Amino acid sequence: MPLKRYRDYNTYLRDIFGERVQKIPLDAGFSCPNRDGTISFNGCIYCDSRGSGTGALTSRGVDLEKQLMEGIRFAEAKYRSKKFIAYFQSFTNTYAPVSHLRTVYQTALNHSGIVGISVGTRPDCVDHDILCLLGSCTKDYLTWIEYGLQSVHDVTLTRINRGHDIACFEKAVFMAREHDLNICAHVILGLPGETHDMMMDTAKHIAGLPIAGIKIHSLYVTKGTALADLYEKGEYACLEREEYIETLIDFLELLPPEMVIQRLTGDPNASELIGPQWTLEKSHNINLIKKRLEERDTWQGKKYERSIAGQ
Repeated sequence: MPLKRYRDYNTYLRDIFGERVQKIPLDAGFSCPNRDGTISFNGCIYCDSRGSGTGALTSRGVDLEKQLMEGIRFAEAKYRSKKFIAYFQSFTNTYAPVSHLRTVYQTALNHSGIVGISVGTRPDCVDHDILCLLGSCTKDYLTWIEYGLQSVHDVTLTRINRGHDIACFEKAVFMAREHDLNICAHVILGLPGETHDMMMDTAKHIAGLPIAGIKIHSLYVTKGTALADLYEKGEYACLEREEYIETLIDFLELLPPEMVIQRLTGDPNASELIGPQWTLEKSHNINLIKKRLEERDTWQGKKYERSIAGQ
């Protein structure tokens, strides 16, 4: 058994920089082709009005400079951090001309203490020029690109109105690797219509791709989303906490042991959450996951070799 039962993100950063490094979530005012009519006006069925981010600029008008300063001050006070990663989180952060992206990214990188950049986006919103721009950051900064995927099953991607297929995701992964970028995949467990076996298929598929990190989310329901309509009609039921934990651990067992686990559960806004309420108890949920890993005497990658051999 490894010393730790999964490779957590904070330890990964500490191994690189020798101290705690804190992500600063940013809203740079981007939109999304799944909302502006390019693909759809409706967005993914679970996505909230803030684009699954802070909404600081889009909703509250706080400019990027102020977000950075406030985020750094908060991290310094709460975590005593001195090094930071600029995390472009809200909406689709490559959905603009390269000239604009360069200005936005450089605004963050110019701040003292910034040692890395992480850009959340969609796999259908990158090209070689954009990836080349991000690749140029790797010389001086830890650089990650985060692709929303959620599931490897096209039937599910259609059901949740993602607007792209698994082939698009795979193409974006290999393009990013050509530019030496670290890739993080976002996955959601408990999507409508997905069985346990389907979720394990997603783990096995991701394990076979050159992906360095993963964020695993529990699906929760927020106000004003298409998922909320399904939930209120009784057409969708969320995973119970115990079911999520068991599924998550099964998922972790299939991943490569070196893959960085950037997230283990969702992190909803309490004022917008419809359910399930247990998703608000983030620290408790993580402690329960760790406890259950010990009870099952299992760890990330325990079944990895077998899963790859079976593909």
